[in-house]
Amino acid sequence: MAAGLQVFGQPASTDVARVLTCLFEKNLEFELVRIDTFKREHKLPEFIKLRDPTGQVTFKHGDKTLVDSRAICRYLCTQFPEDGNRGIYGTGSLERASIEQWLQAEAHSFDAPSSELVFHLAFAPLLSMTPDEAHIAENERKLQQMLGVYDEILAKNQYLAGDDFTLADLSHLPSSHYIAATPRGRKLFTSKRHVARWYDAISSRPSWQQVVKMQSEHPGTFE
Repeated sequence: MAAGLQVFGQPASTDVARVLTCLFEKNLEFELVRIDTFKREHKLPEFIKLRDPTGQVTFKHGDKTLVDSRAICRYLCTQFPEDGNRGIYGTGSLERASIEQWLQAEAHSFDAPSSELVFHLAFAPLLSMTPDEAHIAENERKLQQMLGVYDEILAKNQYLAGDDFTLADLSHLPSSHYIAATPRGRKLFTSKRHVARWYDAISSRPSWQQVVKMQSEHPGTFE
């Protein structure tokens, strides 16, 4: 039984959304302490002591504090292996190694261009910023290249690390959601048959739908 799990941040943050999805997949009870980094709340002394350098997500479990969203997900899966989705981090060493390979690919190759597109396609218009077309096009090219590799893998597997949904897939959800919510970004996913099928499957999971509901009910950043 999980006790004393706390997440500091806003559901609108991709890092917070990643952690929340994992918590829902593991069916763990937790407390969400909403901190809006665009407002003065984040200057509260307690949050200054807890937050990571970007101020996006902080996780506390008892006297343990973690600030990297992917590390938090790994921690939840290893600390609570019998709760909720038991296979989300693999059921054997080979399966876990495959999941880790994809987590590394997401963190080091997918995250950078996708994060840029999230900002420029989803958030910049809300801030009345002029789009940087050259920058957008460059990151679209990088992401298309990555998704081409994904499409080849997904032609053989239902999900990235095999035929079961795992952290490898979950970790891609937050940024993919924001990109696919824009007409221009959606084409990056729909233009590849197997990627389109995969994204529809992972974005339909109840765990992710619960996070999307939280984002729409209390977005925080742009209230």
